[in-house]
Amino acid sequence: MCGRYTQYQSEVRYLERLNWQAALAFAPSDQPLERYNVAPTTRVQLLHWDEDGLRMSAVPWHYAPHWAQAKSAGKATKPRKPVINATIEEAPTNPYWGAAWTNRCLVVADGWYEWVKDPEDKTRKQPYYIRLQSGEPMFWAAIGQFPRGPDGKPSELDGFAVITTASERGMIDIHDRTPVVLPPEVAREWLEPGLTSERAEELARYYAEPVESFEWFKVGKEVGNVTSHGADLIKPMAEKAVSPPLPLSEQHSLELI
Repeated sequence: MCGRYTQYQSEVRYLERLNWQAALAFAPSDQPLERYNVAPTTRVQLLHWDEDGLRMSAVPWHYAPHWAQAKSAGKATKPRKPVINATIEEAPTNPYWGAAWTNRCLVVADGWYEWVKDPEDKTRKQPYYIRLQSGEPMFWAAIGQFPRGPDGKPSELDGFAVITTASERGMIDIHDRTPVVLPPEVAREWLEPGLTSERAEELARYYAEPVESFEWFKVGKEVGNVTSHGADLIKPMAEKAVSPPLPLSEQHSLELI
């Protein structure tokens, strides 16, 4: 999975799609988020369970456990760099993810970008945008650390990582990993505080959206620049490249030149 995605609809719309019927610990906004080029380390909205109900918090897209972020006393050991993804093969059992695995959350997204090498020029890459064919928002399984309680303050240790799985055959030849995209009913279960580790792993491994649920298309290379923003980034290349045909009178005049 490459490190860019979109999150442009409103909190209200994401909750409608999730069909959340339990308590909310925040007042969702109906203002579109309009994030068309979310990059690692930036703060983005994610859903997580809190003591008072479901909460949406702005959390940095990267994660490292506290012990990996601190230098060892009296040693030259450097802090480990945070990561943005956690593989489903390692997250349930690897000690690195021990604390985070029980802190499950959902990334709300509308799609993500992947880059494919040009078969004729290996130095060039073509970005693709991937989304659900239905056009509906999607929910990615994620884990991490985030603010708790109504007065919870952001911490420098806050962060999250997206759970990834092996790409299914049938999706474009993009990347060997994709985010675990959960259908709404599975996403709701993923957030349940009493969910066992075994069941959480089962959901992520076997209940994600199938490859048939997605569509993908080429987009402009502007998305490669983290400063690029706007809805034009997710327009299919053909849609952006096609110009209106010349009037017949002008076509004939060109032929006579």
